[in-house]
Amino acid sequence: MAPLSVARRRGLRRLAVLLLTLALVAGGIYTAVYFVQRSETLVSERCTAKAAGRSGELAPDQAANAALITAAAVRRGLPPRAATIALATAMQESKLRNIGHGDQAGPDSRGLFQQRPSQGWGTEAQIMDPYYAVNAFYDALVKIPGYETLDITDAAQQVQRSAYPKAYAQHEEMGRAFASGLTGQTPAGVQCTLRSPTAGGNSASVATELDQAYGGVDSRVDGSTLVVDAQGALAWSVAQWAVANAKDLSVVRVEAEGHTWQRASGDGWQVTGSPDGQVRITVRTADGGS
Repeated sequence: MAPLSVARRRGLRRLAVLLLTLALVAGGIYTAVYFVQRSETLVSERCTAKAAGRSGELAPDQAANAALITAAAVRRGLPPRAATIALATAMQESKLRNIGHGDQAGPDSRGLFQQRPSQGWGTEAQIMDPYYAVNAFYDALVKIPGYETLDITDAAQQVQRSAYPKAYAQHEEMGRAFASGLTGQTPAGVQCTLRSPTAGGNSASVATELDQAYGGVDSRVDGSTLVVDAQGALAWSVAQWAVANAKDLSVVRVEAEGHTWQRASGDGWQVTGSPDGQVRITVRTADGGS
């Protein structure tokens, strides 16, 4: 066999170097993708609230129910104390989840507040509707004279008639922290750490959910963004409602009163100079953008 020429040997060496480079690049890309995917799975999804030295932590599904409960109080013009009582009660009764079963104390208990059809709270279907259940709770709460100044245990017990009346008190700090943020009394008090959304959102669907929660809020769809006309406490209530619902609604960014929450950053609310008088809620588009 004839020996390889110098030029051919050089060409083979260049080819070998090129193939090795391509292999290293491909390996680097694979490693980077794997690292990103691995990092996503390691994210501990949670929502936190801080207000006046108090704090609380909820799973994203619990936070979404907390936002629903608090929005109902805002819609009815009730004080944050009403939301605090409702949140502490729902946490004790159902862990802030809309469960379709009861317990030994009430086998027919259902929903966020474990209300019982046999005790006149409504039909099972009504009780399993979170909006109905929340308003039924508030209907009973506002009939209690001076409920705003009662201990949470006393106010909750007068509504629920629980076999364990002292248990509500253990959730007071969580209730007060989330109620303060979600009613807008504490700006930038509620934030969520979430993985990236896996599906596209729909700003029109966000508008529907928002209207059901608050009623009568002025909003308009602008592509992947829902623009809500609101300011002050209402703006912060709506903005933090959006953060609490970000997981289910594929929300990736919320802007309000000069601040922005970016889902991807995980850094909570940041001062960005966004305009006052508007809340902008942006969802992930079908192609992964915003």
